[in-house]
Amino acid sequence: MMNIIGRKAEIEEIKGLYSSKMPQFLAVYGRRRVGKTFLIDEALKGKITFRHSGLSPVDEQNHKNSLKEQLKHFYLSLQIQGMKKSKCPTSWLEAFFMLEMHLQSIDDGSRQVVFLDELPWMDTPRSGFVTALEALWNNWGCHRDNFMLVVCGSATSWITDNLINNHGGLYGRLTCQLKLSPFTLNECEQFFHSKGIRLSRYDIVQSYMIFGGIPYYLSCFEQGRSLAQNIDNLFFRKNAMLNDEFDRLFSSVFSRPEEMKQIVKILGNRRSGYAQEELAKAAGLTWGGTFSTMLKALAASDFIEFYIPFGAGKREKHYKLIDPFCLFYMKFVQGRTELDPDFWMHNVTSQSVSSWRGFAFEEVCFSHIAQIKKALDILGVSSTQSSWALKGDDETEGAQMDLLINRKDNVVNLCEMKFYNEKFTVNKAYYSKLVHRQNLLAERLPKRAVIHNVLVTNEGLTYNEYSGVFQRVVTIDDLFVK
Repeated sequence: MMNIIGRKAEIEEIKGLYSSKMPQFLAVYGRRRVGKTFLIDEALKGKITFRHSGLSPVDEQNHKNSLKEQLKHFYLSLQIQGMKKSKCPTSWLEAFFMLEMHLQSIDDGSRQVVFLDELPWMDTPRSGFVTALEALWNNWGCHRDNFMLVVCGSATSWITDNLINNHGGLYGRLTCQLKLSPFTLNECEQFFHSKGIRLSRYDIVQSYMIFGGIPYYLSCFEQGRSLAQNIDNLFFRKNAMLNDEFDRLFSSVFSRPEEMKQIVKILGNRRSGYAQEELAKAAGLTWGGTFSTMLKALAASDFIEFYIPFGAGKREKHYKLIDPFCLFYMKFVQGRTELDPDFWMHNVTSQSVSSWRGFAFEEVCFSHIAQIKKALDILGVSSTQSSWALKGDDETEGAQMDLLINRKDNVVNLCEMKFYNEKFTVNKAYYSKLVHRQNLLAERLPKRAVIHNVLVTNEGLTYNEYSGVFQRVVTIDDLFVK
């Protein structure tokens, strides 16, 4: 097996399941392009008895693949992998029965691994797919000690609803579930190194602002090109590889892709996100079951997240867009009819790109809270993370605080995140702004709590008469720690 970056715990888990003397039912899920299929292929290389991948719900001509086409495709997979020629199944019950008969005919007592990739795509409307899957596992698979069923899919909400949280025949049937997360900065650095791509940590952080640690996107980089050249190649050149990726992300995962994109586009307009009722109104939808289900599906696929603002009640959920790829695409690519093929090279030092970097760096930091806490020596301290905004009035100037780490040891870390290519310098005006925000926050904290200002930045802090406003400084090198 090749040296896979990260995923060590997941690989050991899969190997342990394979080596066991018991039937196993494993579900691997996560955002599209995060590396689910690659992980399974590498962890079980040479050990897969039968594999099949569902057809995309919509083909290149925007034609919806039907139950009939899905079944024919499954039948062809059976034939290609050794089943004797028969007739094409007309239902999933019949299709899985054929699979069972084929596996029994070649059973020599060794482990039999069935890998069903893009499982949610196989469940077309009114297909009876989930019922047939129940029959495959409950009536047959779970009684065979050498049987291992591995399924995966990018439609994370389908996996969670139909397998993990199933209330019917598949309730509690999974023996293991693995959710793959994007790479951390440390893993991105390892990945680039393994591919012979030389980038500074400054540029790796910028790549994270765009690609969010998604392995497939990083694999598209070319050796010998700068970060800016790679960005132009992937987004702005004619027939660029990722130019249509935004639409594919939604059409391949969600049954209502246009409505999902609408929600994402609205959330992309405001960094702090929207309250749930406010978001429903902006989308022109009624808050309720359907809209709540759509938000749940977007969150399950790691496009958005919900949080409770500092000091708010549990019912005051806010939703924000967290997927770096979507944020970048909507900011710089979407809606441009004529793209400059060297757009990023020409604008890399522009004010609009510099402003975007500042906001995007904050999202990188949110993705590396564990590394920030480690740098602050508080990994073992229970804490919650949130943002907080206070609207100003005639008497009080408002304030926006993007990251508060509220600790159980009576300390609140008020984090300032600044993406600079040199050491950050605190001047008198900025010092006054920080003190003002600190005072506003202190008024809303218990008397036993104290505030520690933390600076998260590239190169560190220039020490002067105002620099003491920060108790701790975290650099991007700290964000690269495992």
